[in-house]
Amino acid sequence: MKISTQFFFYCLVFSGLFSCANAQKKTQENQPIKIEQKEVTRIITTLAADDMMGRKAGTEGEKKAAAFIRSEFKKAGLQSPKGQGIKDFYQTFPYKKQEMLNVIGILPGKSKNKKTRDEIVVFSAHYDHLGVRRGAKGDSIANGADDDASGVTAVISLAYYFKALNNNERTLMFVAFTAEEIGLVGSRHFGKQFSKKELKQFVAGINIEMVGKPSKFGRKGAFITGYKRSDLGKILQKNAQGTGFTFYPDPYIGYNLFRRSDNYALAQHGIPSHTISSVDIANDKHYHQVSDEVSTLDLQNLTEMIEAVALGVRGIVGGKDTPTRVKIK
Repeated sequence: MKISTQFFFYCLVFSGLFSCANAQKKTQENQPIKIEQKEVTRIITTLAADDMMGRKAGTEGEKKAAAFIRSEFKKAGLQSPKGQGIKDFYQTFPYKKQEMLNVIGILPGKSKNKKTRDEIVVFSAHYDHLGVRRGAKGDSIANGADDDASGVTAVISLAYYFKALNNNERTLMFVAFTAEEIGLVGSRHFGKQFSKKELKQFVAGINIEMVGKPSKFGRKGAFITGYKRSDLGKILQKNAQGTGFTFYPDPYIGYNLFRRSDNYALAQHGIPSHTISSVDIANDKHYHQVSDEVSTLDLQNLTEMIEAVALGVRGIVGGKDTPTRVKIK
């Protein structure tokens, strides 16, 4: 930012040094905070690189990916939560004689109202994928660029965004789940760690999965699973007006996607937790294939989607909007 010496002169003469510093701070704060496509590209390219070996749960590739996510959470300025078996951003737990890792960071709420400050909004995605295909000819690494390095990239990007914005009234929790591909193992473990009283503090869950490509509705479109189960989708759309982005109800009802992704670990407790996605699941030829590479994605559209989510949740993050609870039969 360029600020002239004349600006400082007038500040010193008329307002004093302290007022000048405040004026400079205000000028900086008025600058819009953007999700940068360059950063989105850096994050997703790292997560979906061959040296992550497909990020299969329980493997060294998964641990390497977890370490990268942890480092990004720390660089973004998140804090490691206390309790729930979490130490230095890692929630470790055994599963079938293997150590599993969820990666969790928080931005504490800033509201003067303790109730609002202690309420939690979760942003999540799963970082595991399928690993290496044995016996495959040529490329054998299932990189999982869309599934779900794209979602994890969105979560990391939102962590940087909200830390820079620094006005979240509610507490924000950013979670990268492991072992989704083998039965929502990481998110199920996460959901079981909270008491009924603690679960009431969760006001929304924004799970993000497979958002690297334009949806069947076209560019600047995504769908929300379980759309009618709460009014979270309507809240997102209201706050995202002006972005040109539209959040649609899930068009793939027969796939039962609401129960098949990590949002369900919270939704089953009544929390309005839904998955945002853009994948044309019925026709995506790269789904669960070694061809799920960064080169198949639309990174500009991914960046615009993350920006739309950031704006769409601002009323929830700011404590003004509270989605209705869901009912699970």
